[in-house]
Amino acid sequence: MDDKQLAHFKALLLERRGEILQYADDTVTDMNDQTDNYPDPTDRASIESDRNFILRLRERERFHLVKIDEALERIEAGEFGICETCGSDIGFKRLEARPVATLCIDCKTRAEAAEKARGE
Repeated sequence: MDDKQLAHFKALLLERRGEILQYADDTVTDMNDQTDNYPDPTDRASIESDRNFILRLRERERFHLVKIDEALERIEAGEFGICETCGSDIGFKRLEARPVATLCIDCKTRAEAAEKARGE
C-alpha cells in the first residue's frame, strides 16, 4: 500500500474516531442535562428504554473505537492492510468498506464458515 492510500485510510479512521468521541460527549451532556420528571410511568419507561438503547449504541461504538485505534497503530507500524492470517494484502475495496479489517476476504470467509460450523 502506498503512502497516499495510507494517508487516506488514516484520515478516514481519524474522522470516524472523532465522530464517535463527539457522539459520546453529546450523550453524556444530554443525559446530565435531562432533569425532567415524568409522572406518567409509561413516559418514564419509554425514556428509560431510549436511554438504554443509546447506551448500547455507545458501547458498540466504544468497541469500534478500540478497533480504530488498533488500525491506526497498524498504519504507524507499517502493518496496515496485511491479513493477520495469511499475510496477503487485504485489498483496497475491502478496507474502504471496513477500514478496521484485519483479515483478507478469503480468510474472513473461512473464519465465518468455521464459526457457523461450530454453531457460534
